[in-house]
Amino acid sequence: MSHSETRALPFLDPMSLVLTIAFVAFLLAMVGLKYWLAWRQIRHVTEHAAAVPRQFADRVSLDAHRRAAAYTVEKTRLGLFETAFGAALLVGLTLLGGLDWLVGRLSTLTNSDFVLQMLIVSVVLLLASLLDLPFAWYRQFRIEQKFGFNRMTLRLWIADLAKSLVLTATLGLPLLAAVLWLMDRAGDLWWIYAWLLWVGFNALVLVLYPTLIAPLFNKFEPLKDGGLADRIAALLARTGFSSRGVFVMDGSRRSAHGNAYFTGLGRAKRIVFFDTLVERLQPSEIEAVLAHELGHFRLRHIAKRLILSFVASLAFLALLGWLVNQAWFYTGLGVTPSLAGSNHGIALVLFALVLPVFTFLFAPLASLLSRRHEFEADAFAARHASAGDLINALVKLYQDNASTLTPDPLHSAFYDSHPPASTRIERLAQQPV
Repeated sequence: MSHSETRALPFLDPMSLVLTIAFVAFLLAMVGLKYWLAWRQIRHVTEHAAAVPRQFADRVSLDAHRRAAAYTVEKTRLGLFETAFGAALLVGLTLLGGLDWLVGRLSTLTNSDFVLQMLIVSVVLLLASLLDLPFAWYRQFRIEQKFGFNRMTLRLWIADLAKSLVLTATLGLPLLAAVLWLMDRAGDLWWIYAWLLWVGFNALVLVLYPTLIAPLFNKFEPLKDGGLADRIAALLARTGFSSRGVFVMDGSRRSAHGNAYFTGLGRAKRIVFFDTLVERLQPSEIEAVLAHELGHFRLRHIAKRLILSFVASLAFLALLGWLVNQAWFYTGLGVTPSLAGSNHGIALVLFALVLPVFTFLFAPLASLLSRRHEFEADAFAARHASAGDLINALVKLYQDNASTLTPDPLHSAFYDSHPPASTRIERLAQQPV
């Protein structure tokens, strides 16, 4: 008997109906809120495009300010299309029977429950990635190109996609197989073992990323500017920070945007500057930017975020551990569960698809925490470097990245991980010298 012949008949018990109604209600609320916030952002940015905010009047030209406004509006409008498409795809896969149909087709390819569940997750992930490609292409070769940021060729873009696919399969398929095995063999508490596996996997990726993963996409060279290197070494010494080196990345190969970041875990930590940032900023400004990033580590922001994400993942896995055995979880989302075989892959897919719908309203809390950490890191940088140099660096980065100086307050509060430019500059200006 095939898998498709052992699937339960579709039905809607009271719990299924409750889940369906809740899912539709939360989805409509999420889409409506996203559209409302997006239109607020477009209107607010457009209305304030005619004049540079007073804090930046002597630093940012009107043309640069208008360019940033236009860039923000175009990205936000693309987001509207992505939101509509994502919602339609989600409904199509769930309530309209897309996932149910896909499971039926895949079940004809194998008689192994385990292989079927692997196929279900893999095919849905691949399908979602393929359907996202037109938006990614438009973002890179239309919006980024129009505003002078894109430096990628189509060939490089495709090469990056191929590398990402191979890397995802190399790392993700063994992880998926291990999780499905635990769901099959580890009993009702499988989710605890899966969580421990997830924590270990993330730690391994953090250790391997600087030396094995990141070099697949970019070239990293040790910082050669002796004066800047000495300045950075002095900053590291007085803040008690150690790393495996300071590197410059060829970010200009793909984009004109500038950035700096830390990567790695424990003794594998690296400091990385985009070459575009090194070329644009003065040594004292680069030192201030680095001091800000050091602040995140010194104040344990990275550790706190990791712990918070691990606690959240444990809670969500515990919830999934309960839902996976509830028939209404499947039928309420348009999927007919199998009576004889495993439904674990289906459960993983459904949970991943609908979880963002029910957790979207918590986004402002994550943004609030992130902005608080940014203020604290700015204060750290002001103490160990120079508030004035950090202000100068930030203004240059706002200009170079075409970041709007006048975001809508509600849109910013909901989405932005960094404080609005004007608020951030004002706080830095008030720091003691």
